Amino acid sequence: MKNQSKQLSMRESMDSLSQLLLGPRQGPGIELSRRLFGLSNQEFSDFLDLAQLNHVIVRGLNILLDAKGGERGNDACVKLAQEALDAEQSRIRTATHFLHEVCQTLEDRGHRAVVIKSLDHWPDLGSDLDLYTDSRPRDICKFMTEYLHATISARSWGDRLACKWNFQIPGLPEAIEIHIGRLGQTGEQAAIASTLIERSRLKEIQGHTFRVASIADRLMISTLQRMYRHFFFRLSDVIDSAELMDADLVDYNELRAQATQAGIWEGVAAYLKIVSDYVKNYRGTGPELPQFVKDGARFGGEKVYYGKSFLRVPIMPQSVGLYRTQLAGILKKGELQNGARLGLLPMLATAAALGQKLTGSDKGIW
Repeated sequence: MKNQSKQLSMRESMDSLSQLLLGPRQGPGIELSRRLFGLSNQEFSDFLDLAQLNHVIVRGLNILLDAKGGERGNDACVKLAQEALDAEQSRIRTATHFLHEVCQTLEDRGHRAVVIKSLDHWPDLGSDLDLYTDSRPRDICKFMTEYLHATISARSWGDRLACKWNFQIPGLPEAIEIHIGRLGQTGEQAAIASTLIERSRLKEIQGHTFRVASIADRLMISTLQRMYRHFFFRLSDVIDSAELMDADLVDYNELRAQATQAGIWEGVAAYLKIVSDYVKNYRGTGPELPQFVKDGARFGGEKVYYGKSFLRVPIMPQSVGLYRTQLAGILKKGELQNGARLGLLPMLATAAALGQKLTGSDKGIW
């Protein structure tokens, strides 16, 4: 019963966090900030942890502090908020400095690299730093260990299938995760990977210029991560994607063509529908989607539920159906090697679930 009460409280915290980031900035928004600053120290600390897990702590705390809701609230919470914001911004400055150094040094030595996922949440930042390159794995490993004095982390079965390596660099708490030549949970997405660098664009952050994925590639990579691998959304995923849609930066026809070629159009359409529906729930109106996107989505926000600090996507039957469609599309194109890789996913997931049940961890598998 105690656990159920705590789960309800965390669900309410997610609701408050969503209202804060997606709701109005005046009126009810100010009242919400005052209510949050009126929490006990422990409750507010739990709220900060939830914001951190969902990669929205900088955006959330900037709104809270700007609303000056602490004037009639708990001064200790206001102090906690400012300390958390300062600490996170310091972490981000360090991480972006290292990330730029890695990218620049790679480019200087002839290795083309694109930052994926990590900078999508700006001004927030992911918990690790992801890159994609089309160089040879042995060249990248040699570069990272010799030039940047990095150590290579132990690789799981999933890492090996996905063709990715994690590196730890002295002085950088976050891991540098480099995807080499392939994308997707099992490395099945050679199609998206093959054009990722050519389609990339430049983005300036804190005085540094980074090469990042195109809008379409960014949304497809997010879809692969959320709808085909983790089966949950962070609140940042919703906000980041909604901002692209609100700013009319998404070419839906181009996105459909590329996602269809990759065999994940139904997943992309469902991802966009979930984002639109969730935003509408808090803002009253969601990003407008073309009818063909709505028609392509097997489900939307009505299937998403809160669980364990995130917005969850049901595995059965929704995500399983998307997996089957992706696998069928890859095999239909005659991509037997990519299909074989993707065909290993259920066994990998089963092994990870069994390992979690027996040892409390899926380390070394997923």
